[in-house]
Amino acid sequence: QGKQKKARKYAVMKRMISLRDERINEKDRAKARVKKKEDPSAIKEREVPQHPSCLFFQYNTQLGPPYHILIDTNFINFSIKAKLDLVQSMMDCLYAKCIPCITDCVMGEIEKLGQKYRVALRIAKDPRFERLPCMHKGTYADDCLVQRVTQHKCYIVATVDKELKRRIRKIPGVPIMYISRHRYNIERMPDDYGAPRF
Repeated sequence: QGKQKKARKYAVMKRMISLRDERINEKDRAKARVKKKEDPSAIKEREVPQHPSCLFFQYNTQLGPPYHILIDTNFINFSIKAKLDLVQSMMDCLYAKCIPCITDCVMGEIEKLGQKYRVALRIAKDPRFERLPCMHKGTYADDCLVQRVTQHKCYIVATVDKELKRRIRKIPGVPIMYISRHRYNIERMPDDYGAPRF
């Protein structure tokens, strides 16, 4: 009869005794925490996120022509690959005037990409594009776009990045513009999330 092999447990750690354990000398032992009694007359504060007034009924009332569209770095690159004129394609998608907005950090990302993306940089410097100044440090555009869209619900976000799309879908009342089949499309959210009705 062979000896039965025992499967090794994964990431087994040695058990440590608590610092409040009675086996430790009294001078080395940690003091037990004393619970503070709550004052029943004190005012209880609760942090409740306030919903923006623009999402009053079922859709975002701040969204309307002329549409302000926040552009991500990869959206410009994919537009060049698909041979699409940014402003004209946006207008064809939304049937209204569109103002493409580009933040300083998106501009910084395009400049960092170097000589290979000089066409994207030239498009980003188009006078029809509205430049939005950034107050934060660094050039990570995704966090900046998410923060801007959370504060001001008047933007449509143009991106092809899956991770950024996933983050923006969690914010109510913000539509996403993306590229598929060589044209721009708008992704609507369910009505209960405050979607715009185009």
